[in-house]
Amino acid sequence: MTGDERLTRTLDVLCPMHILLSDTGEVIHAGPTVQKLRPDTPLEGKKFLDIFDLKRPRAITTMDHLRESAGTKLHLQLRDEPQTEIKGVLMPAPAEGQSIVNLSFGISVVDAVTDYALTSADFAATDLTVEMLYLVEAKSAAMDASRKLNLRLKGAMIAAEEQAFTDTLTGLKNRRAMDHVLARHVEWGTRFGLMQVDLDWFKAVNDTLGHAAGDYVLQTVARIMVEETRESDTVARVGGDEFVIILPYAHGTEALEGIGQRIIDQLSRPITYQGEVCKISASIGMAFHEPQSPQTVAEIMDNADVALYASKANGRATQTLYDPALRNRAMPALDRDSNDFERQS
Repeated sequence: MTGDERLTRTLDVLCPMHILLSDTGEVIHAGPTVQKLRPDTPLEGKKFLDIFDLKRPRAITTMDHLRESAGTKLHLQLRDEPQTEIKGVLMPAPAEGQSIVNLSFGISVVDAVTDYALTSADFAATDLTVEMLYLVEAKSAAMDASRKLNLRLKGAMIAAEEQAFTDTLTGLKNRRAMDHVLARHVEWGTRFGLMQVDLDWFKAVNDTLGHAAGDYVLQTVARIMVEETRESDTVARVGGDEFVIILPYAHGTEALEGIGQRIIDQLSRPITYQGEVCKISASIGMAFHEPQSPQTVAEIMDNADVALYASKANGRATQTLYDPALRNRAMPALDRDSNDFERQS
């Protein structure tokens, strides 16, 4: 084995990313890892500066200049795709006129491992790059596991919140959700319409046909209300047969009354359960919240409630828009007949 062969064999083991150059700058030998960067192109015989674009120091343009910069850190980039950035340092070789350039990927090593399918065998046994790659891989695996765990936790949290805001029988929002939505719209200064909907004659369904029939009627009512409102509206079941509908950005009384009338018309139609006919209707009280209004949520709800009792007093299956005068007309009638309302609703 010649001296040159012993040298290249030693360099292949100690620094597999090296290039041995002739006095004129041609590649005499390329280490095994360097050759993997261009597996289909033999590097021997090619000019070093034809393979690599020297980014810094910029003053180096010839092989003579390169030899004069011995010991200086070189910033290189492969000229062909992929144009990986590489660090290097040149030192004189034992043979007269020859030079050895030892190369490294630096911070580009992670991309290089992917681009060139490198393994730990492509680095020197003492190269800390291998340990760094293990750390990067471990960190990546840990972050991936953390992301998956966070997604599961987020999904569980969303499901729990959704369950906390949902009426289990009908799938509508519950009172807690309604309070949250109302408070948000009041805080934002949104103009919205509010409907209090109370079912008429529902107690008779439970008393004569049983609670299973009553549950079926409530589920049917919920479906009808969702169908007759917009996706942006909130339909909530807040009691046994009591519902609230929040209609943000309601354009006016006519639009609100149109929705209310469609709900009344739909709910006045008989609902069949296991061959039995369930007859109910709906009474509705309506109120508006104007932007920048000082009204509280409780006051808005109370206005709609007064309008609802006015509808009850007017014979049910009707709707009433809140007016302050209703308090003087409707409340005495309510005081006289509240027990009757409870028996029939």
